Amino acid sequence: MANFKAFFLPLTLSFLFASLVSATFYQTISPDQLRAGEKLTHIRFYFHELITNDKPSLLIIDPPKIMSNAPLPFGSMVVIEDPLTIGPDVESKQVGKAQGFYLSATQRAGLDLEIVMGMTLTFFEGEFNGSTLSVLGRNEIILPVRELPIIGGTGAFRFARGFVLARSVKVDYHKGDATVEYNVYVYHYSSSTTSPSHQHFNDGLNFMTDPILSKI
Repeated sequence: MANFKAFFLPLTLSFLFASLVSATFYQTISPDQLRAGEKLTHIRFYFHELITNDKPSLLIIDPPKIMSNAPLPFGSMVVIEDPLTIGPDVESKQVGKAQGFYLSATQRAGLDLEIVMGMTLTFFEGEFNGSTLSVLGRNEIILPVRELPIIGGTGAFRFARGFVLARSVKVDYHKGDATVEYNVYVYHYSSSTTSPSHQHFNDGLNFMTDPILSKI
């Protein structure tokens, strides 16, 4: 009997401790409340990759280990900070910027480029000023239109999901300069912090930051 108590008491305390901890660091939110504010937004802008100007927007940080006649050989790693403008002219109004990286992911030679892109689109203007979208996917540049998935976002684009259609407007495959039209289709929630949905988000965050040990 003593052995049973010695085994049962620690087991009971462990269960109670686990129950208290699990009850204090998360909050369940009804899907009905979240879905109420969801909307679909279409955004169009132009992405500019600038290589030949005084301040290039692209930097190759890891040169390939193999020789190739491709402008971006297999294994190349690139970092970008590209302007996003309201029109196809690079001098038109800038509405955001793309910051991220891409990797050359094909071993074929020539201009048949395939890259894997990961980038954050940050917006400067209008309703989406200060908000971001995260994009990660394969981009086969030679195609007339490429589709990239949106995997998340911040600000007005909390819980974002959707896709980007990228269409080359002007490309110099040898020098590297390019202008690409981006059509973004994204589901997201209202940006208003006073909306019921966002109040639940804020309450949840406050709840998650409560000290766990103080409640035991």
